[in-house]
Amino acid sequence: MAVNRGLEDVVAAESSICKVDGEKGRLIYRGYDIDDLAENATYEEVVYLLWFGRLPVKEELETLRKELGANRALPKELVEEMKKWPKHAVPMEVLRSATSLLSMWDADASENDRSANIRKATRLTAQLPTIVAYWDCIREGRELVEPKPEHTTAASFLYLLHSGKEPDEVAVKSLDVALILHAEHELNASTFAARVAAGTLSDMHSAVTAAIGTLKGPLHGGANQEVIKMLLEIGEVANVEPYVKKMFAEKKKLMGFGHRVYKVQDPRAFHLRKMSEELCKGANQMKWYEMSTIIERLAKEEKKLNCNVDFYSASVYHVLGIPRDLFTPIFAISRISGWTAHILEQLQDNRLIRPEAEYTGHVDLKYVPIEQRKEVATAK
Repeated sequence: MAVNRGLEDVVAAESSICKVDGEKGRLIYRGYDIDDLAENATYEEVVYLLWFGRLPVKEELETLRKELGANRALPKELVEEMKKWPKHAVPMEVLRSATSLLSMWDADASENDRSANIRKATRLTAQLPTIVAYWDCIREGRELVEPKPEHTTAASFLYLLHSGKEPDEVAVKSLDVALILHAEHELNASTFAARVAAGTLSDMHSAVTAAIGTLKGPLHGGANQEVIKMLLEIGEVANVEPYVKKMFAEKKKLMGFGHRVYKVQDPRAFHLRKMSEELCKGANQMKWYEMSTIIERLAKEEKKLNCNVDFYSASVYHVLGIPRDLFTPIFAISRISGWTAHILEQLQDNRLIRPEAEYTGHVDLKYVPIEQRKEVATAK
């Protein structure tokens, strides 16, 4: 039996949702190149595309926007429960727990047909941004405001996060593009976890909760938090080169660089780099962009490393005034569209996902009564 650690190069499913071309550095959603979508589409159009396999016509997009707008509010009981949670709770813990609890108030919770799952996917896509924004307000003692149904996903999140302050167009557009770029990425760890859970015919909330728990791991969703932590530690442009070279000398991992699939530059990084420059310039905080470009150059020159989607998203979110520990939850706010698309696809032609393991343990051991067993010394 051939063993591929981490299932590397193992094809585990057929899918028409997304193609990641690591050799050419291309990312394709349902046939559309990410460059085309990032430049021209809205996040809501991409949600529709991922769920239904085509871009919506005007009436279909308007219907989806209205349904999302009508479902952004959280059950009052859940909000009251969240207010009791420890204020030091990690936002990804809160998102994971609140998402699981949402199923208790979902009218379609016991149904698992496609139409019911589309409705659940719509509600989850609408509610996750509200959970994240509300938690930051709760822990910081800010006012909770009701979502506005006319807002887009990006506008609603920023509006709720800042307790009713209307976001400017540049901020909304920037976050909207970031959501598009993070919406889907084939069988990454969290998406695979969602499909495994869905394959057991568990409910959609359980599958999404499994995905959130997987995304929480720093090897998957937390890299951009580490990038901004690094930038804040460096502090100034003049400190970048000695800081990075010291990291290289100490063989420390440079977060936001390298990718399991991409052998060339992550195509999403191009758009986030451009966005970072525009936002930093507009906010008179160009040092974050300048520091990032120097780090990118050094990584390329000395380690032949390309930056990935996490690297420039860190400075983008920072300049938008988003707390560092909300960076990964924003990833989830976007990726809920891809997770739910994969759950829907898994259930269309479902087969329980059950790989085998190459056994490396003992065989033919015999049971020994406890009185006759000898204590085995263990290393301390």
